[in-house]
Amino acid sequence: MFNVFPTARLRPSPFFHSIMAEGCTAASIYNRMILPASFGNPEKEYWDLIERCVMWDVSAERQVQLQGPDAGALAQILSARDLSKQKIGQGKYVPICNHNGVLINDPICLKLSEDLYWFSIADSDIWFWARAIAAERGLNVEISEPDVSPLAVQGPSAENVVASIFGDWVRDLKYFWFKETEVNGIPVAVQRSGWSKQGGFEIYLRDGSRGDELWSIVKEAGQPYGIGNGGPTSPERTESGLVSCGSDSDDTTNPFEVRMGKFTDVDLDDSVVGVKALRKIKEDGPKRHQLGLVLDGDAKDPMAFHWEHILVDGQKVGDMTQCVWSPRMEANIGYALISVDCKPGDAVVLKRPGNREVGAKLVDLPFL
Repeated sequence: MFNVFPTARLRPSPFFHSIMAEGCTAASIYNRMILPASFGNPEKEYWDLIERCVMWDVSAERQVQLQGPDAGALAQILSARDLSKQKIGQGKYVPICNHNGVLINDPICLKLSEDLYWFSIADSDIWFWARAIAAERGLNVEISEPDVSPLAVQGPSAENVVASIFGDWVRDLKYFWFKETEVNGIPVAVQRSGWSKQGGFEIYLRDGSRGDELWSIVKEAGQPYGIGNGGPTSPERTESGLVSCGSDSDDTTNPFEVRMGKFTDVDLDDSVVGVKALRKIKEDGPKRHQLGLVLDGDAKDPMAFHWEHILVDGQKVGDMTQCVWSPRMEANIGYALISVDCKPGDAVVLKRPGNREVGAKLVDLPFL
């Protein structure tokens, strides 16, 4: 178990006492909150996700709430994806870009009513951005951080676990759709979603004082299915081709470079932030694209704290943004943000720590 130094800058989640009691041993900081990464056995946690189910405290996936007469207008202004046909109870994966078309977040936009939206965000201060844009446009909307904290249940058995708690209606939820409900008087929203490709749900707790109760309910329901603890795992998310905004992107990356083109609508009204820049980027064609890397060698050699250069004929052509050991592929794999001149099947060289050069092959994503 690790020690946490209390500070008002670091916010515990509603499930904090539960995850500490479960023996959390590693975590990262995300949206100024503790995001559990491991409970001491990463290999078991990985295979629990692949073969059974896991529960994750993902409260750090905070919500930016837009409420008021212009909530829908602001949601569209912030989103480089057409939301005009979004229905109540539907979530949509959206790129949020700055005025230059640079990707600054990739949240799920949840529509709770005509005048109430949540952006379930990656790690960045989108509250400041949303408030600035709303003020700039003179919109009648309140932007806040509501008392909402997701708990994820992921894996092949996740549907059975969640259905045993809420009922078989959860089996009919389409991907990113959600329903507001309750369990033992605890208000929640249940959405088919999660940062894995193994199937699952996120239960949005709407009363932070009852986090330990909800944790216990899910844990008990999961016992017949061998539910385990853990956190969003880098090996599985990498194998599955999931993008980590801010890790796989930098301050010049646009959505087209990280496979978000199909979620980016350039024919939106010019009022949408970044859409004019995105039109030009699409017309000219992006200069980089995201591919997979399979590294040479069979020793575990994960990446540390920074991107690593990718070379062809001694010249830099891109960066490796992520590298982990894949248990299913039995290889080190990673992501390349690389020149569009480089294609799947090409051989490249990675400049690794210690001035080591390691060979790799470019492949299409996802790996599995």
